[in-house]
Amino acid sequence: MGVQHLLKLRMASSHPHPHPGAPLTARPISAVVSFFLAPPSAAARSLAPPRHVTLSSSQPQHCNRWAASRGCRRTVGRRLPGVVAMSSSAPPPPGSVQKLEEEWEAILSPEQFRILRLKGTEYPGTGEYDKFFGEGVYECAGCGTPLYKSSTKFNSGCGWPAFYEGFPGAIARTPDPDGRRTEITCAACGGHLGHVFKGEGFNTPTDERHCVNSISLKFIPASEDSKL
Repeated sequence: MGVQHLLKLRMASSHPHPHPGAPLTARPISAVVSFFLAPPSAAARSLAPPRHVTLSSSQPQHCNRWAASRGCRRTVGRRLPGVVAMSSSAPPPPGSVQKLEEEWEAILSPEQFRILRLKGTEYPGTGEYDKFFGEGVYECAGCGTPLYKSSTKFNSGCGWPAFYEGFPGAIARTPDPDGRRTEITCAACGGHLGHVFKGEGFNTPTDERHCVNSISLKFIPASEDSKL
């Protein structure tokens, strides 16, 4: 509607201030402008349906169906092999240590990294603790988690330190892919320790031999350790 036409309507009106219920054509231009610019009344707002916003971190169902049809997996992040994976549905156990392989490589010596993270093996008879029988505790050389008491160490003659049991819950066991041996790792950080053998006839309470690389261990003398 043009401004000139609105002015004519105002001049033709016999009521400079018409009744609020009068049609817009009978109102002055100021009333018409106020009608369009005024905010909605409380009654009008009460008639408008409420707006609800739902926030969700999940993907739409059609995205899930698309991914499932192609065998896809959604991955937030990826760690290299050797790092303990924790389920998001359960809290991590006490003392768990998780690092990227790049972080391990920065804090370990090259030989420690080769054995602890890459699952290498030191030459028999060359390890620092092979013939060592001091009193104390053997910790993981990677994360410092206590693994073995010195009282469980025995001379097996195999060329590597041997223990018949570790601290409860400290040692994780995983069968090798070929099924011939069982690998043992630090349960806290996943560092490779060696392998465990059973039924070899050693005169020990468990009839087990934890064959461990010396370089995977760090010995803490009894005078410095409070866990004995």
